[in-house]
Amino acid sequence: MTAFARHEAQTDLGTLSWEIRSVNHRYLEVGFRLDESFRSLEMAMRKLISDTLSRGKVEVTLRYKAPEQQQDAIQINQALAETVLARYQQLAGLSDNAAPLDMMKVLQWPGVIQTESLDQEALAALVMQSLEQALADLVATREREGAALQLMIEQRCEQISDIAAQVRELMPTILENQRNKLQEKVQELAVNLEPERLEQEMVLLAQKSDVAEELDRLQSHVKEVEHVLKRNEPIGRRLDFLMQELNREANTLGSKSIDTGTTRFSVDLKVLIEQMREQIQNIE
Repeated sequence: MTAFARHEAQTDLGTLSWEIRSVNHRYLEVGFRLDESFRSLEMAMRKLISDTLSRGKVEVTLRYKAPEQQQDAIQINQALAETVLARYQQLAGLSDNAAPLDMMKVLQWPGVIQTESLDQEALAALVMQSLEQALADLVATREREGAALQLMIEQRCEQISDIAAQVRELMPTILENQRNKLQEKVQELAVNLEPERLEQEMVLLAQKSDVAEELDRLQSHVKEVEHVLKRNEPIGRRLDFLMQELNREANTLGSKSIDTGTTRFSVDLKVLIEQMREQIQNIE
């Protein structure tokens, strides 16, 4: 489900800032943006995320700022820096076109800059603890969005049930209107049609336009959707399947239509189903 969470933990060992973004995805796919010093924790982070989330494309970003006292405690290994400079000058003497030495590159030489070492075990524990809190914030955001989606889907289901009830109520009137139209057409053409033949035609028309089964299945699928929404488990795939079933019944209702009113109802049903289907793509 689409969601975003940001969590910041300020500790004696530094400031940890998490950003977690998730969008709907068929499976769980996790990507990390981490400082290299935290790469050793990636497997543990993946497990924690997979224990919390079951689906979604998740992007996890961690920014770390060392404590002020550690930043002030930066020291330069002067002996090593002098050795690097001496070796550069030695090599530069071999060429007439040696480029000037970039002092930043000297500082980036492994071991030239020295800092006070932090308690790495304690820092790792803080990283995992703050990630757990960030995931809790993400889940809370997803739950709030899920509640809003549930309300929307329940409203659409209620509208579908209302349409099914209206069609069921109108069918006798629609068939009677078709009988009258057929009789008027026969009179216009001055055709001598036996009453029995007229009844046969009406029976055939009623059979072809009978949508009672489709209406029953529509309402059955609606009840199943409402039931699935109450489950405390991932329901996205199940709801997506039910949308396909609802759409099939709406299409059949339209193909059997013998009246502009039922055709319009079929279109209304498909609009409501499509609105639900689009949002269901965001449900885990």
